[in-house]
Amino acid sequence: MSKLIASVPTLAGKLAAEARPRLNVFMKYAKVELTPPTPADIPQIRAGIARLMAGAKNGTWKNLTVKEAWLNTLVAVEVGCWFYVGECIGKRHIVGYDV
Repeated sequence: MSKLIASVPTLAGKLAAEARPRLNVFMKYAKVELTPPTPADIPQIRAGIARLMAGAKNGTWKNLTVKEAWLNTLVAVEVGCWFYVGECIGKRHIVGYDV
């Protein structure tokens, strides 16, 4: 048992050394992808929403490939899941509200 406890620091060091490159890649993408929009991004957001509305009106959504449609579906499911997680956090229960 004492050998196991004595080997914990070396195992932790190896684990940290192994995880460091992966964490660096994660942080690189997290800084770019998870930042909130800046005021400079607002015109791009408006243009994107206008393009989405125009596409819904004139039927360009019918010309999506299966891969694009699948990716759009996954994004919609992800947004729904984050909404559900936010609701659970807000009401502090998985089901129902405390009334």
